[in-house]
Amino acid sequence: MKIKNLKLNGVTALAPMAGVTDKAYREICKKFGVSYVISEMISAKGLIYNNENTFKLMEISESERPTGIQFFGNEPDIMARACEIAERFKPDVIDVNMGCPVPKVVNNGCGSALMKNPELCYKIISSMVNSTSTPITVKIRKGWDENQENAIEIAMACEEAGASAITIHGRTKSQMYSLTADWQIIKDVKNTVSIPVIGNGDILSAYDAIDMLNTTNCDMVMVGRGSLGNPWIFKEINEKIYLGKKPKPPSVIEKVDVMLEHINTLCKYKGELHGMKEARKYVAWYIKGLKCAAKFRNEAGKLNSFNELLDLSRRLMKENKM
Repeated sequence: MKIKNLKLNGVTALAPMAGVTDKAYREICKKFGVSYVISEMISAKGLIYNNENTFKLMEISESERPTGIQFFGNEPDIMARACEIAERFKPDVIDVNMGCPVPKVVNNGCGSALMKNPELCYKIISSMVNSTSTPITVKIRKGWDENQENAIEIAMACEEAGASAITIHGRTKSQMYSLTADWQIIKDVKNTVSIPVIGNGDILSAYDAIDMLNTTNCDMVMVGRGSLGNPWIFKEINEKIYLGKKPKPPSVIEKVDVMLEHINTLCKYKGELHGMKEARKYVAWYIKGLKCAAKFRNEAGKLNSFNELLDLSRRLMKENKM
């Protein structure tokens, strides 16, 4: 698959998730074979106003490439200016968030609220495409609600404006993350536009990924919540597709080792105090499903040091007789 002149080797992408897909998370998923990763969503306005925290979200390590950064905003001129500033970080792709359903984003006219205004979507993409040589892509939803399912119209507008690829999540804004994702809309968009289409929604296993590829004929599958505490989902997808291997669940030792590697990297980038506060949610995801996970979940939510995590890990493995 190609996004403009960027060649992507493989069929898996890591979805941008606010508060999750930071540099450490992207790197650990890359180690397990994900083909393409995207940053947390970044405020275009925050970037042009030189917000320090916004700039930190833009940092990309060479080991995680190819990497896209995702902007949210609703003003064409500001989105274009953000692209110009972003070039100093050398992203491989710049993605536009037109799908986030969270109220604090939507209430400001950003994210999935943009899907109510196809003309504005066109203007934003056109302005960004004209401001940079970096490929511009878009992530959308099925529509705003059941009365406005206009993903095809938005996809066509974005393609006409110069977008190099479209990612579509098979739910409306009003559905948030409930019910089952509609893969038919992904197929319909794929059959309508000539640029690559990436399918997103309900990819929780290698079998789901294969089903989506076969059902929709999309060019790539994007995994979001299915990767939480489970970065080896990308390895399982690749092995099933390319080697015909039956997915094998990771052992307790592998889960703990990967968790420790991930959190250690997180602390290296953000400092132990900040890193361990953020690590609490990741640890809860990693230990989910293990014996006595419930017993340790409360402790995971109070972790303050990496040594505390090491102690929890030892006791967890003891309970699982490792």
